[in-house]
Amino acid sequence: MPQTNARLDRSLGTAGVLLLTLSITTPASSLFVIVPGSLQIAGTGTLLALAIAGVVCLATALIYAELSSAFPVAGGEYVMVGQTLGPAAGFMMLGVNACNNLLFPPVAALGIASVGSTVVPGLPPVPVAVGVLLASTLVGILNIRFNALLTGAFLAAEVAAVLVILALGLAAPARDVLPLLLHPVAPGTDGLVPASAANIGLATSVAIFALNGYGAAVYFGEEMHGASHRIARAILLALAGALLLEAVPVVAALVATPDLAAFLSAEDPFGAFVRMRGGSALALWVAAGIVVAIVNAVIACILANGRFFYATARDESWGRPLDAWLEAIHPRFGSPARATLASGAIGIAACFLPLRLLLVLSGTGLIAIYAGLALAAIVGRHRGSTAHGPYRMPLHPLAAVVTLLVLAAIAGLNWLDPAEGRPALLATLAQLLASALYYRLVLRRRGWNAALPACP
Repeated sequence: MPQTNARLDRSLGTAGVLLLTLSITTPASSLFVIVPGSLQIAGTGTLLALAIAGVVCLATALIYAELSSAFPVAGGEYVMVGQTLGPAAGFMMLGVNACNNLLFPPVAALGIASVGSTVVPGLPPVPVAVGVLLASTLVGILNIRFNALLTGAFLAAEVAAVLVILALGLAAPARDVLPLLLHPVAPGTDGLVPASAANIGLATSVAIFALNGYGAAVYFGEEMHGASHRIARAILLALAGALLLEAVPVVAALVATPDLAAFLSAEDPFGAFVRMRGGSALALWVAAGIVVAIVNAVIACILANGRFFYATARDESWGRPLDAWLEAIHPRFGSPARATLASGAIGIAACFLPLRLLLVLSGTGLIAIYAGLALAAIVGRHRGSTAHGPYRMPLHPLAAVVTLLVLAAIAGLNWLDPAEGRPALLATLAQLLASALYYRLVLRRRGWNAALPACP
């Protein structure tokens, strides 16, 4: 039987946490599934968008690194915010994060059928998603070292798919990269037209989403040896890996594709590029690699979710019977088995909701989370609540200020989109308000606060 009041086993080094974090970042599926949207918006301006997004993500990664070294706790962002801005702000962060964490696995799993149709045509989205989530949840109960090795093996297949793009691009370049940067063009009604600053701005928000995931290292902080001293390195290495595995193949494909206009407007530009340059058999293997990448991301996210909800139960967030049940650690595997099962079950149930609704509910949660962390970094440094952390970001508070300014711009762009952006912003606001109300009416009376277990 699972044991309550038990701790997670410290069995991971930097490499294990890095493999798990890169699996959540999932560079290959980001390249094939998310980046095409940026290409359709900004064309070759995607290169500038990736460069700007890289700077923004570096700023955010530095914030994550400093806060995680001070609070390497499985609860992640809500603990960082709660310990610096107070319990009310911490639980508001918890509420938004819970929605985002729970919704990403079903959204990713529902996309497997469309990507996998290249390998097996006619896959039904919902049954495939349910099957993947069920299997991933059962795997997620197992020992974290086993899961680090498993996700590492899947990650190798994912990196191989990315390297195919890189190799095919470098083998036969058709144009120089400098004109693509200096004079970006985008798809228009009459062919290629100059990419506007607004298009590049929108593409930047897509690129930030594509690179996101490096901060997930903190969820494994309580299972990492010497987490306070090592976790910042894992976060920064994860961002560097995501940038290299996403930006460099984009450059290679743009330089090598013979028909730039067709590439930029294609629904599956990288798949088409592989078929054209390497043949249908190679394209089939690459498509299989992308499916593996998405499955790998689902497994890693469920692992992180289990630890997140274990931490929320340890902090007595949901009521004594449920908290005691979720807090239990499996005696053999050392994993938060029940919290993992619960998060997987909710993800499976979410597969039966419309995909558009899932996207709206999770659409702008990152804005709130990143903004909360930026404020936590500023206030934490000012009040000294992060002073015990061994990692200190350089040029403070530059990273936090840059992050807040960019987030304000992205929020403004989302508000101008009445179809998807504005409903997503309103959904995030509703999550914040509901969390604040729950804290005020229920948790404040109990003296709720984010716990800080010993994290050497």
